[in-house]
Amino acid sequence: MMKLYSGDLSPYSARVRLQIYAKGITDIALERPATFGTPAFREAFPIGRIPVLDIDGDMMPESEVISEYLEEIYPTPRLLGATPRESAHIRTLARVGDIYLMNNMFMLSGQTRATMRNEGVIELLGGQVVRNIKALDKMIGKDGFACCGRLTLADCALVPGLFLVENVLPATGIENPIPKAANVAAYWAAIQANEHAARVLAELHRGLEERREMIRNGSFEKMMAAAAAAQKAADAAAEASQA
Repeated sequence: MMKLYSGDLSPYSARVRLQIYAKGITDIALERPATFGTPAFREAFPIGRIPVLDIDGDMMPESEVISEYLEEIYPTPRLLGATPRESAHIRTLARVGDIYLMNNMFMLSGQTRATMRNEGVIELLGGQVVRNIKALDKMIGKDGFACCGRLTLADCALVPGLFLVENVLPATGIENPIPKAANVAAYWAAIQANEHAARVLAELHRGLEERREMIRNGSFEKMMAAAAAAQKAADAAAEASQA
């Protein structure tokens, strides 16, 4: 059985989990790696991020790569297009969710808990998110799905991306732009009623509440400090061994 190393609050993991749920795949175990955030995890997985798909010991990182792989080995139901042009449109919308929403929000999230916020970073990354919600508004489907009138890989990327925009962006002082983008707002309201999207959103909300509780009680800061110290020690040991 394959394993997907994942985490509730990881938007990139959520993207793959939504695909797994939509396809009804039952032979991929979902597991949070015990060593995540430690030098041991980075040693095993050099990129140091989740998701990672474990295929009998062959480790595949990167959510987009995993999604394309799963689409090839589990071709039904198809989450790409019926034509090459439809598939290109699906991939374009998925890249909006991945690169222009999730990636900017991922880099911006640290500012929500920073003692001294970097307003330049917030203006730059937050501005990118707001601008790309406006762009998405001109591209998104108007029938409850991102495109093609059914759930596709575009929805898999946009659902976690919009979750971050709605639930994390306001904590930086930037107003949630979704309600002002009529087509995106209508899509967002509709897709949350989809059973597979709703399942992933419940997981994301659970992860967000767990993270907020850790921040409130101080355990998150301690965890991050311990991880940074351990990585620094591991890097120093590696340099010493090469000297």
